[in-house]
Amino acid sequence: MTLTLTRPKGQAARPAPPARWRSRKVQGWLYAAPTALVVGVLFIVPLILVIWMSLNHWPLLGPARFNAPDNFTKIPGNPLFLDSVTFTLKYTVITTVLLSGLALGLALLVQERRPGVAFFRTAFFLPGAVGFAAAALLFYGMLNNEFGPIDPILRFLHITDEPVRWTGTPNMALFSTIGLVLWRFAGFNMLILLTGLQAIPVELYEAARSDGANRWQIFTKITLPLLRPTLALMLILSITGSLLAFDQFFIFTNGGPDNSTVSMVMVIYRDAFFRFDLGGAAALSVVLLVALVALNVLQMRVLGKEDR
Repeated sequence: MTLTLTRPKGQAARPAPPARWRSRKVQGWLYAAPTALVVGVLFIVPLILVIWMSLNHWPLLGPARFNAPDNFTKIPGNPLFLDSVTFTLKYTVITTVLLSGLALGLALLVQERRPGVAFFRTAFFLPGAVGFAAAALLFYGMLNNEFGPIDPILRFLHITDEPVRWTGTPNMALFSTIGLVLWRFAGFNMLILLTGLQAIPVELYEAARSDGANRWQIFTKITLPLLRPTLALMLILSITGSLLAFDQFFIFTNGGPDNSTVSMVMVIYRDAFFRFDLGGAAALSVVLLVALVALNVLQMRVLGKEDR
């Protein structure tokens, strides 16, 4: 007995996909597989693990025990974390404003091609090639009152008569750290803005000058509006990096004096590796992650409306 399959009347046969199309599809999956594997192993799996840890009492040694939502409900009772939120927001606002202004000024300074401008572009960007931990150690050594070179230079120039307590008071520790961040990232942000500046057509500047526009009018009516997408990218990177600040405070100030420079990530680190409360630290990490995602979505929506 033979079974015969008949096609419904009026339905055309579906052509088989060409062999070349199938091979290209396989090649596409093969090209994407390494990146997908890295993202899965280094991001998706740790993210799932952190979320699961935040729902458990997870000591460093011993079995985990499900205790949701205790790790989240005890966050408002953590005074160090609440203080770190206020400090981190203050640091983020000051750093973003100063870094954006300095990077934009440097980008405008080296925008036009003229003799020697390549040297200054390289010099401004060079600190960005230094690792952040190494930069923090460098600043710590330069500002050290015992063997650092900054204090002797200031006393030689009669700017000060006694050693400066660079990290001895909360305000000095904050602004010394901001100085480190400006030195480290101003050149990198300058490069981002310089890319946006060079994408602006030169004909627009020439037409504005021929119409009698001055420098300020050209800057406010042409440069800033056309530079908005690049500024948005720089702001997102700066705000996100400031909210996740850790290296500069951990190495340069160690959270001092009197826990006045403790960032949110430092609280997470202390809860995990000093108090050995991995579940509580994971809950803080989830809260910080949700806040960052919400902030970035808000920024993209606002900037998207402005672009439209």
